[in-house]
Amino acid sequence: MFNILVVEDDSKLRQLFCTVLTKNGYNAIPAVNGEDALTLLDKEYIDLIICDIMMPLMDGYELTRTLRDNNNNLPVLMVTARENFADKQQGFLVGIDDYMVKPINVNEMILRVGALLRRARIISERRIEWGGTVLNYDALTVIQGQESTLLPQKEFYLLYKLISYPNKIFTKQQLMDEIWGMDTESDEHTVVVHINRLRERFRESSDFEIVTVRGLGYKAVKLG
Repeated sequence: MFNILVVEDDSKLRQLFCTVLTKNGYNAIPAVNGEDALTLLDKEYIDLIICDIMMPLMDGYELTRTLRDNNNNLPVLMVTARENFADKQQGFLVGIDDYMVKPINVNEMILRVGALLRRARIISERRIEWGGTVLNYDALTVIQGQESTLLPQKEFYLLYKLISYPNKIFTKQQLMDEIWGMDTESDEHTVVVHINRLRERFRESSDFEIVTVRGLGYKAVKLG
């Protein structure tokens, strides 16, 4: 069970978030401000933090900055009544991972929590399990059943990127910039070639397929 630290000085909201998280299978741990949160972090193993900005003693910005200054990369979902761009920008500059504006749709909050936890696991373990398929980032291998396939670096990175964000559409340019680098002399046709190679390699896969979204790009879709 994941431990979610809820840092919110409004007692009703704090209780609401904790109740919703608990109903969705998480262990919610309440804190009333940033200082309280830091004390709890010394005592409890936490997987993700949901925090407000405006709080007494230590606000959400200072809490996040303190964590990042101490090389703590816990996912932080900031929840606040402030909706202007400058506030959002400051949040991301100090190191938050996601941002929601009050009033909060708690169902959307649960979706965002799940996505942040999944990404954090992928980053820390450098490994993705999708059905019967396992991608091992450090070994550049794809394991399906008893078969292990070592991929060329760019092919692996391309597949890993797509499967890290199921159903998310990436343009050819986005994939080029991230995997080949913005200074590459290759063109977008390189992406097409690598996608076709991946499709050929894994055409028998019952776990995933790479789908072309006409006029937009590509996405990985889970099968079964």
